[in-house]
Amino acid sequence: MPENENLLKKRIVELGERSYRNNQYLFTSFLSPAELSDCAQVLEKNRISYQSFGGTELAEREVIRFGSVEEFGYEMEYPISCIIIEPNLEKFAEELNHRDYLGSILNLGIERDVIGDIYIKGKTGYVMCLSKIADYIVQNLVKIKHTYVKCKVADEMPEALKPKFENTTVSAGSERCDMILAKLYHISRTEAVSLFREKKIFINGRVVENNSKSLKEGDIISARGYGKFVYLGVLGVNKKEKLRVSIDRYI
Repeated sequence: MPENENLLKKRIVELGERSYRNNQYLFTSFLSPAELSDCAQVLEKNRISYQSFGGTELAEREVIRFGSVEEFGYEMEYPISCIIIEPNLEKFAEELNHRDYLGSILNLGIERDVIGDIYIKGKTGYVMCLSKIADYIVQNLVKIKHTYVKCKVADEMPEALKPKFENTTVSAGSERCDMILAKLYHISRTEAVSLFREKKIFINGRVVENNSKSLKEGDIISARGYGKFVYLGVLGVNKKEKLRVSIDRYI
């Protein structure tokens, strides 16, 4: 196991224990899906309760929170802000991608772990970040590539980032995750299996390498590079004796 992975797990356990000992809410920085999965395993092994959130239901990078209203008697929000980034003159703005936004933000001298997911809707970018760095980004980010931009911190979650679903039905031989992934994303079973081997499949926030794992109603599946969906269960059997399963796909 890489040394930095061991250090992360040790730090996470220490943070959880300190939160419990001091009756204090404590938060991590943003963690990648793989880091979240590793942390979940070690926290559950040590029987440390936690929650995680990334600012939106679609988030892949999330912050872990130690403490709850049940434990402490009061609620504390995640220290996450959403920055809206718009071009000064939309008609002259470039088509910017995720790498463009992230690169310009990191060039301000900001560490990667204070930045969460980045969403792009048309020529507007939405950047999740730790609240402590939000004002600094707003004041200093004035240009992305050749496009001059203006930034502001959202007062509430922008309508564009609220989850929208598209319900679909697929036919599969069983509730095996690889079968349903192949049908949903129109890829071969071999391609679906390779996603598991490459640790690109997350079920309820945990890395899953077992491609034959059966899905259960309510499972949330994220396939890196393909999308995210909620498995709603079996509707019935079609004429070819295949299962008809219902899926809510994030769009």
